[in-house]
Amino acid sequence: VGSILGASVPLAVLRVTGQNTDHNSIQTVHRQNAKKVYFLSLVSQGAGGWSPQVTDSQSWLQLDLRDRMEVTAIATQGRYGSSDWVSGYLLLFSDTGQAWKQYRQEDGRFVGNVNADSVVHHRLSHSIRSRFLRFAPLDWNPSGWVGLRVEVYGCVYKSDVADFDGRSSLLYRFNQKSMSTVKDVISLRFKSHQAEGVLLHGEGQRGDYITLELHRGRLALYLNLGEFVTPGSGRVAVTLGSLLDDQHWHSVLIERFNKQVNLTVDTHTQHFRTKGEGDSLEVDYELSFGGIPLPGKPGTFLRKNFHGCIENLYYNGINIIDLAKRRKPQIYSVGNVTFSCSEPQLVSTTFLSSSSSFLSLPATQSASAGFAVHFQFRTWNPDGLLLSTQLALEPQRLELQISNSRLRLTHHTSAQQKEEVSTATRVQSVTGCPSLNILGCENPTLAFQGCMRLISINSQPMDLNQVKQGRLGNYKELQFDTCGIHDRCLPNFCEHGGQCSQSWNTFYCDCSGTGYTGATCHNSIYEASCEAYRLTGSSSGFFSVDPDGSGPLGPTQVYCNMTEDKVWTVVTHNSTDPVRVQGSTLQKPYVMKFNYSASPEQLMALVAGSEQCQQEVMYGCRKSRLFNTRDGTPLSWWVDQGGERRTYWGGFLPGVQQCSCSLEENCMDMNYFCNCDADTDSRANDTGVLSYKEHLPVSEIVIGDTNRTGSEALYRIGPLRCYGDKSVWNAASFYQESSYLHFPTLQAELSADISFYFKTSVPSGVFLENLGLKHFIRLELSSPSVVTFSFDVGNGPVVLAVKSHVPLNDRQWHYLRAERSVKEASLHVDQLPLRFLEAPSDRHLRLRLNSQLFVGGTAARQRGFLGCIRTLTINSVTFNLEERAKMTPGVSVGCPGHCSGSSSLCHNRGRCIEKNSGYVCDCSQSAYRGPSCMEEVSVSFDRESSVTYTFQEPFSVMQNRSSKASSDYRESGRARENIAFSFMTTQSPAMLLTVSTFSQQYIAVILAHNGSLQIWYRLHVNRKPDVFSPSPSSLADRRLHRIRIHRQGKDVYLQVREGGCINIWDDMNLKYSLSSDAELISIKSLTLGKVTGVDAVDDEVMRAGSKGFIGCLSSVQFNHMAPLKAVLLNRGSSLVTVQGHLEESNCGTLADLTVLHSQSGIV
Repeated sequence: VGSILGASVPLAVLRVTGQNTDHNSIQTVHRQNAKKVYFLSLVSQGAGGWSPQVTDSQSWLQLDLRDRMEVTAIATQGRYGSSDWVSGYLLLFSDTGQAWKQYRQEDGRFVGNVNADSVVHHRLSHSIRSRFLRFAPLDWNPSGWVGLRVEVYGCVYKSDVADFDGRSSLLYRFNQKSMSTVKDVISLRFKSHQAEGVLLHGEGQRGDYITLELHRGRLALYLNLGEFVTPGSGRVAVTLGSLLDDQHWHSVLIERFNKQVNLTVDTHTQHFRTKGEGDSLEVDYELSFGGIPLPGKPGTFLRKNFHGCIENLYYNGINIIDLAKRRKPQIYSVGNVTFSCSEPQLVSTTFLSSSSSFLSLPATQSASAGFAVHFQFRTWNPDGLLLSTQLALEPQRLELQISNSRLRLTHHTSAQQKEEVSTATRVQSVTGCPSLNILGCENPTLAFQGCMRLISINSQPMDLNQVKQGRLGNYKELQFDTCGIHDRCLPNFCEHGGQCSQSWNTFYCDCSGTGYTGATCHNSIYEASCEAYRLTGSSSGFFSVDPDGSGPLGPTQVYCNMTEDKVWTVVTHNSTDPVRVQGSTLQKPYVMKFNYSASPEQLMALVAGSEQCQQEVMYGCRKSRLFNTRDGTPLSWWVDQGGERRTYWGGFLPGVQQCSCSLEENCMDMNYFCNCDADTDSRANDTGVLSYKEHLPVSEIVIGDTNRTGSEALYRIGPLRCYGDKSVWNAASFYQESSYLHFPTLQAELSADISFYFKTSVPSGVFLENLGLKHFIRLELSSPSVVTFSFDVGNGPVVLAVKSHVPLNDRQWHYLRAERSVKEASLHVDQLPLRFLEAPSDRHLRLRLNSQLFVGGTAARQRGFLGCIRTLTINSVTFNLEERAKMTPGVSVGCPGHCSGSSSLCHNRGRCIEKNSGYVCDCSQSAYRGPSCMEEVSVSFDRESSVTYTFQEPFSVMQNRSSKASSDYRESGRARENIAFSFMTTQSPAMLLTVSTFSQQYIAVILAHNGSLQIWYRLHVNRKPDVFSPSPSSLADRRLHRIRIHRQGKDVYLQVREGGCINIWDDMNLKYSLSSDAELISIKSLTLGKVTGVDAVDDEVMRAGSKGFIGCLSSVQFNHMAPLKAVLLNRGSSLVTVQGHLEESNCGTLADLTVLHSQSGIV
């Protein structure tokens, strides 16, 4: 055991000679030596060990160390020479032996022994400073009994303590009028049972201040360095910690250097930058601890002062309490400050179960024959019964419960009549699911789950110690002497700004408005690139892209130009128009900084993930040179993304100080490298395209030669344009079972998302594997139709499997995505239902790996994968398979086959299917048909015509992954809808398309009375719908119009392509914001054309629905569903209902004929 001691030593010896002790055994430990104190020693020879008379979960072993000690490690054994040992236990600590707190490590429990003799050590991640320790067995040898020997390591703990009674404080007065510091270190430990109170305060005349206070059980730090605070604007606090009013010690450390501040409370640290104009904190006269005294009135405080104990209070190395104890003149005491910590006897009890916990107490008769009860409670749950009692006048009954986080008192005067009163505001610190029965053994279905203390009935305090000993009342599923409440939102596992809420047993993340989804808001709802949007079937328009996916960078808006073979991503900045410059010199140059629509970090990620980027630079001049013609000194330059000065003005050769005309050998004067360097009175131009992407985008331009007579420059920096996604087709082929690619250890302790495409012809193989000492993570094709995701974080192996109805070893590309977080694990393959499993609460959280990551095989070189893997992305980092494959035997770069390249063989969501001698396009997910999924599917409607597609079962576009679902399967999706169709009509108003749900939500696309396009979103029944109208122009103009609607959360992107003449299109790209990002819940149907008999539809939509649609509808797509194809290709399907007359048509041909007739004067 020497290796775990460090600076700690064993401090006292306890030998238990009897084999059995009392049920709840309290063992007293005596010191043997004042200099070398032994807490407790393992008994390794001879009889010994603790075993309770009754083996159950109510037994515990308690140690009294006689004084507060600092405990750093513990060790356990089973009972000597027996089959008795403890395999899992809780460790609790207390200063008084009455109010206990659980020591929480990652999973809340300690792993014990597997036999009676081996020793299991645990070094504590943070030490315990306490007098009493309690070991509470949870699991033991099923073939034996509870048996325990323990050893505790640590050292003597010394502290200076001050007790503040709520009316007192200590003032530390400076030697000079004010104290100005650029660096501060303040540390202290405190304990209190009050949720409010000032711990520290200081302020200066220029507006500086520092305040540390308890507020609602959390610690709030207010810090300002000279910023003027307007009256009424309020002070902004940084808050940390929770439930700090629990009568247990909490440590605080404040570290400040200039404006950078670290605030640490217990084991949690928050880094922030304080406000203010200066870097120093200037405090006048004094610092106060324990309250803010009102000047001139000792004992009077501006805010509620601290009630509790503070120890080891240091301000910049000065021991404040030691100075106060020694009555030093720098310390002035206000009120009654004592130097020993008083311990209020506030004993709590915890109601453990939400279904079976109760406490039944006798009600003593009051003098007034009335009924009064007092108690304090704490819970996370929003509902549950607190109190139920039968009154003296039967059948009257009184119930107090939490309902929707509000207190509600119900007086049942008879079996049919009752009176109710509720609190107007929500109960603080209540958000979850509780139960507690006082005075009634009738236990409701939803019981109180939480803590209670200070219970009195009819002015008679209830002694919970007597309840615990069975001498008062009755109870079930209670834990005495401790409040077991735990803040599961600290630390906050909700990512990307998700809001954490909790119940007693778990936490939930609200991802609304974050742009992310999933149980912990880990997954971006946006695609990573324009190339990815093209692969989903989108066309040109504005889109939000998230270049690092689940990484820390948020989404940014770009324009995706998909009109060419290459998909271009366009990022604009604040100055894309030409700018004229005059009067600048090298000493006083003209400087323009460019602010892009994306942050520098987002731009770097976007550029790094692109195959190629470029940016056009236009520099027009008249007597304005780029370089000094004598010595070549740059007179103008631009600055790259890293802040470096660049002096080349075109091409991709950054080391060459030239313009494009020199590279192309067509400068107007070949004696110079740039046209402008000829320095003539006539206008010249040096326009080039910068294409060395590591330098892009241009962040700044500097012009320094426009101060001579007649001298001027005209420049324009175009938008950043990038194409390609390096990750999409980054692939490797594995053709030896023993081969693999290896990468550094996967860094995925708390969360991991893994996605890739694969194709193979073999029945099984491991896709990837990473091992730890005991932990592991693995993805494999376990049989021709089953993909398995398995891992172990210390709670035992977890296996999720998705079974396909068709073989997956069909040589076609299949998509796989696996995710594991502290909240849940999931596995998704192609369009199959998502396999989902919730993580157990209060167990191990961190995945600890130490080997290399093996891709395409295993460390044992067995069960390797044979086939192709591409687009491997882990936690949004794309792995360069091709680079590793170049140097690995048995692995080659890329994948063979027609469908393995970036060229689009199949269009409009069509899927490329490999064949032995070529390929075919699967158009089942497309609204088009034909060999390449490019032939439109069109139908002509009349006034009475309609097509209704009824979903086979209630379908949710985006399943709320943070909901409390019990099913192991969940619908896969994102917070979005994709709608696309073409239409031609002369009718208005008209109903084009409507989507309705079972919950009375709807989306409607209509033509208003004037023929203008309107999009209606009604996502909440009790709110007004969001209505968007892109243009007042009429679209009922007998021309073909193409509509695309793409929703991501609150963002709606609309593209309207209007036909001006044959093959000439004008695009309208707009973005709107919805009032809510709610998903469509349980979609019922989609209807094209006439709609009747629909409830909860607004009047204007109803009028358009009753008018129907006369004209041609083409290529209608809603997500992966194409209703017109279902009508024409699946006649007789029970999912499709047709009303009126429909006729297959060709909208594009009709539109071309209409335009030709119009141009010929026929129409």
